Amino acid sequence: MGTDPRYGGTLRYYGPGGMDHVDPACAYYAFSHQITRLFTRQLFSYRTTLDESALVPVPDVAAEVPTVAGGGLSPDGRRYRIRLRPGVLWDTDPPRPVTAADFVRGFKRMCNPIAGAGAITYYTSTIRGMAEFAEGYRRAFDGRSATAEELADYQNRHEISGLTAEGDDVLVIDLVRPANDMLNILAMMFASPAPVEYDAYVPDSPELIRNLRSLGPYRLTGYEAARSLTMERNPAWRQETDPVRHQYVERIEVRMARASDEAVRQEIASGAADLSWGAPVISPDRRVLDADRHLGYALNPYLVFNMRSPNQGGAVRDLNVRRAIAYAVDKAAMVRFLDEMNVGTVTVTAHTAIPYGNVGHREYDRYPTLGDRGDPRRARELLAEAGYAGGLTLKALYREDAPHDSIAKSYAEDLEAVGITVELVFAGSADEYYRLLQNPARAEAGEWDITAAAWTPDWFGNNGRAYVQPMFQSNFAAGTANYGDYRNPVVDRLISEALAEPDPARAEELWHQVDRQVLEDVAIVPILACEPTIPHMTSPRVRNAMPMPQIDRWLDAANIWLDGPD
Repeated sequence: MGTDPRYGGTLRYYGPGGMDHVDPACAYYAFSHQITRLFTRQLFSYRTTLDESALVPVPDVAAEVPTVAGGGLSPDGRRYRIRLRPGVLWDTDPPRPVTAADFVRGFKRMCNPIAGAGAITYYTSTIRGMAEFAEGYRRAFDGRSATAEELADYQNRHEISGLTAEGDDVLVIDLVRPANDMLNILAMMFASPAPVEYDAYVPDSPELIRNLRSLGPYRLTGYEAARSLTMERNPAWRQETDPVRHQYVERIEVRMARASDEAVRQEIASGAADLSWGAPVISPDRRVLDADRHLGYALNPYLVFNMRSPNQGGAVRDLNVRRAIAYAVDKAAMVRFLDEMNVGTVTVTAHTAIPYGNVGHREYDRYPTLGDRGDPRRARELLAEAGYAGGLTLKALYREDAPHDSIAKSYAEDLEAVGITVELVFAGSADEYYRLLQNPARAEAGEWDITAAAWTPDWFGNNGRAYVQPMFQSNFAAGTANYGDYRNPVVDRLISEALAEPDPARAEELWHQVDRQVLEDVAIVPILACEPTIPHMTSPRVRNAMPMPQIDRWLDAANIWLDGPD
């Protein structure tokens, strides 16, 4: 078997789950990004490599990294003048170059009130005028539905003051303050360009999905949520204009089914599938790349509370109720659920909102219990102080994929033991679960009170904001990652101060202060932290399979080729 790439063949996925969204403006589930990155591109992106260079953004649609010496970055760090790479084409008929105006349109679409970007605060706190644009956009359609024509009209009549297209080939971005992680922010999938054709469709609607335009090596040719997805080569894409992706396979097919991990394993072992879709099926050789060992831990799971819930008189808004839950949970008992999956991760109990290996982490335990096994006596005392000595009932949202179903049942038993009746509410697969969590209307309707979510940072390395800003900064718009509308002006102020702080050591201290404050408020209950190392199983014919750190280590389909019959 040679090491030279082979072209052709169909790469086949099989397994449970789907995508939270297909539209890059709102897709936030890391699993979805392995598909969206094949048809959309950003100004900067990450190479797929087997060393730590995979963590550093490189030019993608941008022609180069802006520097002061080269005139692309102002001396005060507040203006970026980004020249676009020539020859990057939309798969329109005829193919048309991507323009700076397409990027402006893409940034505006992030703010849409129908299906907005989950980490919109990365941008509204950084790009001048974007917060005002986003707030105005939400107000204009508050409490009512909107047509595609109305949304496009609003976007086309209002500007973001910090975004300017200088002709077709230069995008100028003015910042509120210098941001030393600006390239990471611009490498997020949200920051994708949007062609003018998207004005005709409601964001993330079936109509948009059927009419997606591609800049990447593949284009979507079929999508049926939770059932199937197909992609084929994009004839407008050219390798010389894309330093990040390749186009080895001819076609990509995904069969989605509610299948067990063992069923997926058998499909791959038999050659009926090449890669797992949705299920972390582990390679028999269990080889973990050394580069993965240097990444920060993920918080998986953590309990989050719906502060908007009207249930039981809004019981979870009571600080003592949340503190009772923090003491009630037996974290140590849950380690076994990830260990039993045998997925190659190192799992430890978590005490902080920012886990080990991420900027701002310091070990700190605000609610200590012996051996992390919980303290039922203290939990019952706090419930009594809150006026719930006779008990209360909470709705706990959960998803079906392992180990999250087991985790939900485990913490439900812990809460039952201290007098909290738990009504388990099934939300389906992970994509269905996160679509529900990101919908403020469903939180306000009381569809859930508590849930065990997971969080992996959007990037590694200089990632102080990548935990606390999406999860804890005030933001309760469509697509939010602050699922339960936690808000504290002290936290918002500390985040602003950290973003403005030029001294890395002082900024790190501010991120830690945010961590301590959200734990004091019990915005979440950290349960487990996992070292993100999953050696995925592949069929024998898969070559050049490499994990993408920024996409939860799923394998990069744009770098895979096949050695064997189709």
